[in-house]
Amino acid sequence: MDNTKLNIVMFTNTYTPHVGGVARSVEAFARQYRKLGHRVLIVAPEFSRMPKDETDVLRIPALQQFNGSDFSVVLPVSGLLSDRLDQFQPHIIHSHHPFLLGMTALRIARFRNLPLVFTHHTLYEQYTHYVPGDSPAMQNFAIELATHYCNLADQVFAPSQSIAELLQQRGVTTATSVVPTGVDVARFASGNGRRLRKALNISDKTFVVGHLGRLAEEKNLPFLATSVAEFISRYQAGSDGAYGRHDHHRPKCCFLLVGTGPAEETVAGIFQRLGLGAQLVRVGNLKLDQVADAYHAMDVFAFASKSETQGMVISEAMASGVPVVALDASGVRELVVDQQNGRLLHNECCADFAAALQWVAEQPALNRLALSDRKSVV
Repeated sequence: MDNTKLNIVMFTNTYTPHVGGVARSVEAFARQYRKLGHRVLIVAPEFSRMPKDETDVLRIPALQQFNGSDFSVVLPVSGLLSDRLDQFQPHIIHSHHPFLLGMTALRIARFRNLPLVFTHHTLYEQYTHYVPGDSPAMQNFAIELATHYCNLADQVFAPSQSIAELLQQRGVTTATSVVPTGVDVARFASGNGRRLRKALNISDKTFVVGHLGRLAEEKNLPFLATSVAEFISRYQAGSDGAYGRHDHHRPKCCFLLVGTGPAEETVAGIFQRLGLGAQLVRVGNLKLDQVADAYHAMDVFAFASKSETQGMVISEAMASGVPVVALDASGVRELVVDQQNGRLLHNECCADFAAALQWVAEQPALNRLALSDRKSVV
């Protein structure tokens, strides 16, 4: 069985060039499956600025970024899909969402009598604000939909132990395995932070708090921005008794924000209102070969999302040797060990988050080096 080569069809509502955890996960797994000798066909919506000449990717016409979300509403699937599947001869159907193309995946698995694997990437109840008429009832519906879909699958992949336990609590009875998306440690370990700092005119002496990801409401960005701004204000002043003695030689500090999304202007507005507009450095989306440089340009990675199923950007930051300050949540607590590779905060309090950033900043050199140990992601 170990030598069996499989034809795997992946159905996903998000894919390149879209930036997001699911798209990156699908891309990573497809790449590794192919390295092992399996064939992979990815069925995904059309997006603007799609890569040209994609190999084994079937694009389905779709309405783009429904209501400001990451999802595209797929138009009725044509006979092109059936013809392509007849040609591909799949052994396994792997769905990455419980709706839209996920429902197509379910129908095809049943019609062709094939096993259906489902990866529960997302806490969908955290995303109902993208749907008109958002309400607690809508959130409960999202939970019930995903749970029911899990129980229609033959195998469920949970990206973290937290999510596996949550699915069991919600009544998922299908066999569930914890299968996180891996991180290419070697690629992230080789970034050049000085190069990016130079391009952005950030001094080597500047203490950089960084964040990378999709800038959306469900990522808890107002809390993060307020916390980081409070840290920067107090750190640069250097005179608050809670943060130690006044020090005129502190390097200046900035917030390096990588990514785009509907909450970007919210973050900028918070920094402007607090008189810290110059300390916010926005670089938008970076090319893949620049992402490792961005992590290496950071002194600490700040993360406040409570909607994750796995902390991919946290793993990438750690692989880059950057300590993390984050809120305790699913997909995060598996990675961040308090005071070993960063700080894990159990209370959502801006002052506590700012103090944790300060704790990292004031660690002696050897302690900071220990916090940056990459072994935690290997």
